[in-house]
Amino acid sequence: MMSFNEIAGNALLFFLVFGMSATVDIHMLLLQLKNIKAILMGVFLQFAILPVLGFLVVKYGTLDRSAGISLLVVTSSPGGSYSNWWCSIFNADLALSVTMTAISTLLSVVLMPANLLIYSRYAFDHADDADVVDSLDFNSLFIALTVVISAIGLGLFASAKVHSYKFNIYANKLGNYAGISLVAFSALLSNTSGGGDQKIWNHEWQFYVGVMLPCLGGLLLSNVLTSFVSLNKPERVTLSVECCYQNVGIATSVALTMFQGEELATAMAVPLYYGLLEAVILGFYCIGAWKLGWTKAPKNINFFTMIGTSFEVLTTEHGDLIAIEVSLPKNQKDLKEKTKIGSDGDILHLKHSIDECDEDEEMDYDETKCGW
Repeated sequence: MMSFNEIAGNALLFFLVFGMSATVDIHMLLLQLKNIKAILMGVFLQFAILPVLGFLVVKYGTLDRSAGISLLVVTSSPGGSYSNWWCSIFNADLALSVTMTAISTLLSVVLMPANLLIYSRYAFDHADDADVVDSLDFNSLFIALTVVISAIGLGLFASAKVHSYKFNIYANKLGNYAGISLVAFSALLSNTSGGGDQKIWNHEWQFYVGVMLPCLGGLLLSNVLTSFVSLNKPERVTLSVECCYQNVGIATSVALTMFQGEELATAMAVPLYYGLLEAVILGFYCIGAWKLGWTKAPKNINFFTMIGTSFEVLTTEHGDLIAIEVSLPKNQKDLKEKTKIGSDGDILHLKHSIDECDEDEEMDYDETKCGW
């Protein structure tokens, strides 16, 4: 029977993924499903590049056996659902992030054990590969898979059924609040259930550099490879986040199953430290990407406006309004503003000027009105 902590954690995970999925316009998601180049690149980064980087560190670095096995599990795990949250608050391509979460979660059932079998075989003694795979908590993995896939499905269904920009914004807020709550809940559990035995700051410098290298290397290679295949900039940011942000809870579960004593403390320190690293490194990266104009948010707005506004929703709504404006007859060229009440109850303010606007005009964002 599941404990209260497991039920609470899965409930928060469900609302996080549901909120992020319900933010996405269903038509944008269908477009991303046809974006084969981006999806294949995301799968390649997630299940080929990062596991190889983890293997190279373990094979040629100075990490001991317990830390090495834990790092292999971290780099072979599917991306954490927090990646949707990061892409949402920093306004990367959320539709692509949700699509990648669904695909990587399904593929992880096969590719994660396969990667662990291959890389643990060549990084350690042959006896270790079976130990690592046997220590995987497949029940927890399938529960997480069910929670994530059901949340994505229900969120997208709700977005398509309601088809309201106001609903998309409220769903985004729900996902953000669930994400913050899940971070706080995870931090509380790590501080109360570990008994202080993790000793995360009692290691040699080689430990910290070794655990950091896959995250930094993955981030660098993600940007290089996605730029090489000419993905658009928000897609590059999304796939970089998807590559580096890992589900460290799986490695924690493996460590608790496989090790005891000092080995357990060392193995537990790896996912804890990697979890801190990925949050800090990706936080600075996303801020830099925003300032360079690589996200959907304008680079010249206030930071708190940027993280508090879903430009995924605003960009989609703006595109719909442009389509409506272009369809207006030319004899209405003197029309300056018109208010339209949609079938879903949303009030749309349409501005139209045939002579002064064209359909490729950039969105003019007004911070004080949270709109155009």
